[in-house]
Amino acid sequence: MKSNIFTKLITRNSKPIIALASGITMGLTVAPVGAWFLAWFAMIPLWLIVVNYPKYPKQKNKFLFPSLLWALGYHGTALYWITGLHPLTWLGVPWLGSIAIALFAWFFISFWGGILVMLWAKLMGIFSTQNPLSRVLIGTAIWCALERIWSAGPLWWSSLSYTQSPHNSVILHLGQISGPTAVTAIIVAVNGLLAEALNTTLVTRMQSKFDLTLFPSPYQGEGCPQGQGEVLPSSQGLVIIAIILFICCHLIGFGLYSRPLSQPSENALKVGIIQGNIPNRLKFKPEGKQRIRQNYTRGYLNLVDRGVEAVLTPEGALPFFEDEIVQSPLIAAVREKGVLAWVGGYKRQGEGRYTNSLLTFTGNGEVFSHYDKEKLVPLGEYIPFENILGGIINRLSPVKARQIPGKSNQIVKTPFGNAVVGICYGSAFAEQFRNQTFSGGEFILTASNNDPYSAAMQFQHHAQDIMRAIENDRWAVRATNTGYSAFVNPHGKTLWISGHDTYETHAETIYRRQTQTLYVRWGDWLCWVFLGLGFGLWGWGRVRRG
Repeated sequence: MKSNIFTKLITRNSKPIIALASGITMGLTVAPVGAWFLAWFAMIPLWLIVVNYPKYPKQKNKFLFPSLLWALGYHGTALYWITGLHPLTWLGVPWLGSIAIALFAWFFISFWGGILVMLWAKLMGIFSTQNPLSRVLIGTAIWCALERIWSAGPLWWSSLSYTQSPHNSVILHLGQISGPTAVTAIIVAVNGLLAEALNTTLVTRMQSKFDLTLFPSPYQGEGCPQGQGEVLPSSQGLVIIAIILFICCHLIGFGLYSRPLSQPSENALKVGIIQGNIPNRLKFKPEGKQRIRQNYTRGYLNLVDRGVEAVLTPEGALPFFEDEIVQSPLIAAVREKGVLAWVGGYKRQGEGRYTNSLLTFTGNGEVFSHYDKEKLVPLGEYIPFENILGGIINRLSPVKARQIPGKSNQIVKTPFGNAVVGICYGSAFAEQFRNQTFSGGEFILTASNNDPYSAAMQFQHHAQDIMRAIENDRWAVRATNTGYSAFVNPHGKTLWISGHDTYETHAETIYRRQTQTLYVRWGDWLCWVFLGLGFGLWGWGRVRRG
């Protein structure tokens, strides 16, 4: 009797527990833990649960809840830093309200990632085949396509590809072939192959020995006749394929990683960074304004004395509108020294509207060009579904006007050539950088605030910028308010990185480049190839079965 009860408890409850633990394991691949190697097998339990769910009407969608738990485990662990929004009492938000906002943001964004995984699981059920190799190809294609769709929306950060950044820079070089999709595809495919290998050995033995239905056979159930005369690969064969795929992709990445960087002196540009370290809670108080004037003006003069040709400041370094910035001590110093400065501030865009912008001030103190932030932070810079949630959630932006996004495909001209620019949250959107590089961008500038978030978030942000530098084959300069500011070369090597919650200045020489990677030229072409091959095989299988 006890044995039967125990068996029922396992079969009913172990799927969600295993799925959640597996998702948490995947979440440990990024900062602060950074166990990137876990990504190569952390998806195996999810794959087994989804592929092997019972195909009976009453249990047909029971795999969706474990899929959601896997996603909550992954995104919730990776994005735990979102709770750093609390406390918001400096904005006048009550203590309990501040906690509620932080928790809502954390759960909502994690749940949004959960929808992606549930859709993947559902589509895997619809397009399942008897051949494990076909299943792996279809599963990989669907996951990559869904990530592509999600990255075109307003909420995006934790692609599977960023689990390898910055530690596995060799595999990140596959991003030069087809962007983040190339890296994500390898991770999903290796997990899928290993899961299919387990499916034909351990799971089958468990079923025959213990008669458990934790992972029932994918060949059982309605509409799935077994055999059909098709020769299926053995478990050993699937493991060998996974190992070969893993090694070959790393060898391809190593080949790209090993290519020497040309650094002609005529393309050299010495750039300085100022990390102001002025917390948001102080920016609009007299003490904060005084520190803004001192830190950025002093930092600019210090860098000019060290021979820089341009200075980059963080997002919102001078949290004022353009006409006020022109009158600031920093721009007075620019006029005096004649050295260009990229200054984070705001631009008015009509009555009650403004953009978060990076302004290019040349030596005469005039605005030469600007970049307006395209991707706004949900709940921080605008409220999603504002008509519904506007009365519940207070706007977090300290500027009372309405912030609007900048236009897509902006081209930022500078006296040194076109720049590829991203502001804060934009670092997660690879296509935004790729479009600017395709239009002639020769180096990358990113300006971020990153306060009040923890060092874990700041390191994840740095990891995103490393991926963009590799994908676009460009030198990247990263200026933040509270950390981590950095210089990154086109191979993803960090030449210098600042501390966390420190005031710092640093100068480094970067090089303008006009190369175009396959990804820059053709975009995310690999996603469409996977979809074509995957669904082509699925359609052919259905035709063969009549």
